Amino acid sequence: MIDQVSLSDLLFIDIETVPGVPHFQDLPEAWRSLWMGKISKTVPENILPEESYAERAGIFAEFGRVVCISAGYFYFEKNEEIFFKIKSIAGNQEDELLKNFFNLVEKFREKRPRFSFAGHNIKEFDIPFICRRTMANQITLPSFLNFSGMKPWEVNLVDTLQFWKFGDFKNYTSLSLLSAVLGIPTPKDDIDGSMVRQVYYEEKNISRIVEYCQKDVVAVANIILRFRNLPLLRPENISIA
Repeated sequence: MIDQVSLSDLLFIDIETVPGVPHFQDLPEAWRSLWMGKISKTVPENILPEESYAERAGIFAEFGRVVCISAGYFYFEKNEEIFFKIKSIAGNQEDELLKNFFNLVEKFREKRPRFSFAGHNIKEFDIPFICRRTMANQITLPSFLNFSGMKPWEVNLVDTLQFWKFGDFKNYTSLSLLSAVLGIPTPKDDIDGSMVRQVYYEEKNISRIVEYCQKDVVAVANIILRFRNLPLLRPENISIA
């Protein structure tokens, strides 16, 4: 799939998510019970609900929400040099954030009808999370996210994690580890995913989260270039819309 899709048809995405409310105690009582049921078989008994919620609620679409989506794409100048442009959508109103993202995708699709989403672990995390939060916000799921009934080869997803597995379904390789293996600058030089909740709720620093999200998008773009034995992006060729 990676070799079959034109670089200019790839829309790279990454999302940042946080728990729906800052603390476990902020959940309504019914939702506290639902949380306990959700994590009862996967979290050790000696971990308090407050701890498990702070650490894990952001990765479950039923209890978390999206606070940032960054998208990027390749384009070429006349000398065939590769450039990369990024746009981020972030904020506290998840429904508006999702709608703005869908508008961005539609505009990209108008110019590149055969586009594919690209990212690291987007098949099992980013795309399903976006779809679930879309439904939770009572927004109609866009046609480009409706994969129901599609055969695996018909789904327009290019996932660097899936490619790196080479058929090994047990393997999970983080974006930072894969970047290191391929000699790509780490995107985790400031914060990592475990810190996003704190930065959002305690520091209230959405700009820091946006910057982190954008670095992940650039890292995945460079991974795709590495997979194709092409030079990495030059920093001066990366722009933010």
